[in-house]
Amino acid sequence: MPPKKFELKEMTPKERLKLEDLVNLLGSIRGRHTELVSVLIPAGFNKDAVVRQLEFEGGMADNIKSKQTRTAVTTAIEKLTRELKAIKLTPPNGLACYCGNISEKEGQQDIQLWLYEPPKPLNVRLYRCDQVFMIEPLKEMLEVQEVYGLLAIDRQVATIGILIGKKIEVIRELTSGVPSKVRAGGQSAQRFHRVTEGLAKEFFKRTAEAMKEIFFDMPKLKGFLIGGPIPTKDEFIEDGDLVTKLKEKIIAVKDIGYTDEHGLKLLVEASEEEIAEQEFILEKKLIQQFFEWLGKKKDKTCYGYEKVKRALENNAAEKVLISKKLSKEQQIEIEKLCEVSGAEYIPVGHENQEGEQFFNLTQGVGAFLRYAFE
Repeated sequence: MPPKKFELKEMTPKERLKLEDLVNLLGSIRGRHTELVSVLIPAGFNKDAVVRQLEFEGGMADNIKSKQTRTAVTTAIEKLTRELKAIKLTPPNGLACYCGNISEKEGQQDIQLWLYEPPKPLNVRLYRCDQVFMIEPLKEMLEVQEVYGLLAIDRQVATIGILIGKKIEVIRELTSGVPSKVRAGGQSAQRFHRVTEGLAKEFFKRTAEAMKEIFFDMPKLKGFLIGGPIPTKDEFIEDGDLVTKLKEKIIAVKDIGYTDEHGLKLLVEASEEEIAEQEFILEKKLIQQFFEWLGKKKDKTCYGYEKVKRALENNAAEKVLISKKLSKEQQIEIEKLCEVSGAEYIPVGHENQEGEQFFNLTQGVGAFLRYAFE
């Protein structure tokens, strides 16, 4: 059975808008006292264990001195417990639960409840009673996450992984069958060398094919980090049949002594400086390229919200640069059109001179075109 192809799941514009609205709403709420209950149930966790914990916390809430706070907290916990008991299983991505008194008037109660299944797996288990809701894990899901391919390789083992935000995930492991330096009995040095070189070359080829399968069409892939002992990693890059599109994305090559999951962690740690610089440099070069095309290839560019929108609706846009200064509604609309048309959606900042110039010139959005479009 062939290995399962790794798929990078992205939030749809609709999912992002729903999450943004919820985060903004919950973030705006302040309890008069510590009467806002946050419960985060991670993906795969038994929700019945959370129900038991809530029942325990409800009993402990009887010890709260303030009658008003005690009533608000116990009411919120009871309401949340009833809702969770009615759910058969924890949803696939986990569940974020928020309940509490949101009334702004002292002495009055307005107990509201939110149950939300996030678009990405929730990895945090939490119970908290506070004056604010615990929304940081949801906010992290909204952050633009850098995506890097990882490879740790020597002549025996190759581990392929991915860095998404701060999370390292192993995607595939390959072994070569290349023997150790000890020769089998009776083999000449030359014959042994030919055998090992042939096995190594075949192993490099299989590794390159696996990387092409996994990464060639992956959205938002920023680049590759490759590590391993000297000289194996360099031999792979030079002679491993890695396709040009992927080879051009190599941003760091590091000497590391491990080629397992621990090796991937060491590779990321050793490449922190290159990763930090990469986003800024790529964004700067892309904006500069857009300005150059405006001067030399005007028919292959367009800018302004309405013009870019029409280009997307006619499948004419190939890459869309959109300033983070643009309104949230416009960003979501452009992202949605990019998803439908297959255009690449590229957010750009405004903290540097190029980003500010881009916003001022284009009103916040510009496109590289597949063909001339009016």
